[in-house]
This record gives sequence, C-alpha cells and structure tokens, in this order.
Amino acid sequence: MASDADAVDEETARHWDELYAARERYWSGRANPHLVTVAGALPPGTVLDLGCGEGGDAIWLARQGWRVTAVDVSRTALERAAAEASAAGVAERIDFRRHDLTRSFPDGRFDLVSAQFLQSPIEFPRDEVLRAAARAVAPGGRLLIVEHGEMPPWARAHHPEARFPTPQETLAALALDPDAWHTERVETLHREGTGPHGETGHLVDNLVLVRRR
Repeated sequence: MASDADAVDEETARHWDELYAARERYWSGRANPHLVTVAGALPPGTVLDLGCGEGGDAIWLARQGWRVTAVDVSRTALERAAAEASAAGVAERIDFRRHDLTRSFPDGRFDLVSAQFLQSPIEFPRDEVLRAAARAVAPGGRLLIVEHGEMPPWARAHHPEARFPTPQETLAALALDPDAWHTERVETLHREGTGPHGETGHLVDNLVLVRRR
C-alpha cells in the first residue's frame, strides 16, 4: 500500500481511523448502487476510487475487469480494504494508496473517476477536491459524483443544520468548460438504504455524471 504520509493531516487521519476502529466493519462491503449502474454499462478501463473506505467499490470494480487506484486517508480502512481484496482474489488489480485529498492527489489520468459520498463532517474543501477529480479524467473518460441529497434519517438528530448542495450546484462548482465536457446526467434519486448500525430508511442521492470530450 503506497502512502503520501508527509501530506496527511494527522487530525483528519485520526478522525477517520477512530471511526473505522469503533467497529469491526463500518460499511456493508457492497458496492454503491449508482456506481454499479453507471460503471456496469461501461467497458472496463482505469478507475480512480476517491475515499474508498473498506474497499467495497474497488473490489466490485476489479471483479468487473477495471484497473483500480483506490485512495483513502484512513490507514485502518485501507488495511481492511487490502485484506478484503486479497480474500476476493483481486488484489493484483487494485492499487491502494493513502492520500489526504486536502493535501495531495493521485497522479495520472483515468477512464472513470468515482467520488461516492465524498462528504465529511469535518472541514473538507469539497469543491476543490472535485475539481481536481475532473482534471484526473482522461479524454473520453467520465467523472461520477454521488452525494447525499439530504441527511440519512439515522443521522439527522446529530446534524440538524446540515445543508447539502443540489446536483446542479455541484455541477456548477466544477466550473467545467462546456466545449470540453458533455453532461450526461444531473439528477436526484431515491432509494431505500441501511445505516451503519443496521437502520433502514429512505435516502435521497444526488448524481452528476460528466464525460470529457
């Protein structure tokens, strides 16, 4: 597992490491459903998975034939993800890297850049990171952003003042050149989901999918 350790804010890393360390598994291990829908319709290529967590998306993508670069700031999450990838027999298709995206960004261009719920309760320059994600898209490639459209029901009591951008606001913040990019999807979607403690509820997701010409 590669690391850009000199460019990691230790308080940020500690926040996420403590979150993951609080439970043996934090997420379900399944790939995010909107990623499955979008990537499943594309020919496999190279993909950058931003904020990969415990590796559910990265492992699914590798199983579909993608070459995956998966990054996260949490060493705990990355170690779990690498172990899961090894157990799934796809470790050779995934390059796990430790990055604090507020300070460093992976090199290279990718056929797909995936930002799944790249939102944080602590300070995070989201728009800057998403613009860096767009710069990492290869010609003909795509940027897929999926975000919470509102707070999940199991977290609302903890964040009563939270406000989430609309998908149109997220697209506008990317400041993309319309001559260089084609917008394929900008929409709000609804689904039933499960929280980290097994809670179920109605979720609102915002999705932005753009393709570099």
